Amino acid sequence: MDEPVERPHADAETVEQVVRAQLSKALGGRRGMAEAAVPTILFTAVWLIVHELQVALVVSIAAALVLLVVRLVQRSTVQFVVNALVGIGIGWLFVTMAARGGASGEEQALAYFLPGILYNAGYAVVMGLTCIIGWPLVGFMVGSVTGDPTAWHEDRQVVRLCTRLTWLLVLPCVVRAALQAPVYLGGRSGSIDADTAIALLGVMKIGLGWPLQLAALAAMVWLLARNHTPIKGSSAAVE
Repeated sequence: MDEPVERPHADAETVEQVVRAQLSKALGGRRGMAEAAVPTILFTAVWLIVHELQVALVVSIAAALVLLVVRLVQRSTVQFVVNALVGIGIGWLFVTMAARGGASGEEQALAYFLPGILYNAGYAVVMGLTCIIGWPLVGFMVGSVTGDPTAWHEDRQVVRLCTRLTWLLVLPCVVRAALQAPVYLGGRSGSIDADTAIALLGVMKIGLGWPLQLAALAAMVWLLARNHTPIKGSSAAVE
């Protein structure tokens, strides 16, 4: 007889318990937030001080690598440092593409922030569509616990709650894209001084990052505290 497959949070009996556990895991605490912010802070600061793009990129990568080594030595999760490194790598790719296209140093520095803007816009569109078509993304967190990825969709109460929670995840992405895109375009067109645009994008990337996410998550916690939505099949998942 096959051994039962262990599922994450298999003892959870309500949608609220599942989502709270998943959000707690995703946050990473203050340290995770700092690890995500430090490379961007250094990139922006170094660029504004020395106006050397390669130096700014190397400093931000070096900082992320130091944080990674510390994590490895402590044998703790490297998820958030790796996420930062991936973000820097994608930013460097956009910088390289801009350089090959003949962009100036300022335009290349602006290109470093473009992936984040595109990511937030794309993420908002995708998550928003899941709500519009009636298959909210958060619902699949519930499905990961029950063992059936789509059974939750049969319960309208669960679908309604998961839709509201997913919209709360969409909101920060919409705000980031809506505020950062005009600054990026202004910097590229010359209507905003390039250094000013880069500084604003750096500040907004930090200020609209975890603080905005935490505000959305606080709203989610408030919403979760008001509901007690049973998971269909949760008893089966526990057995």
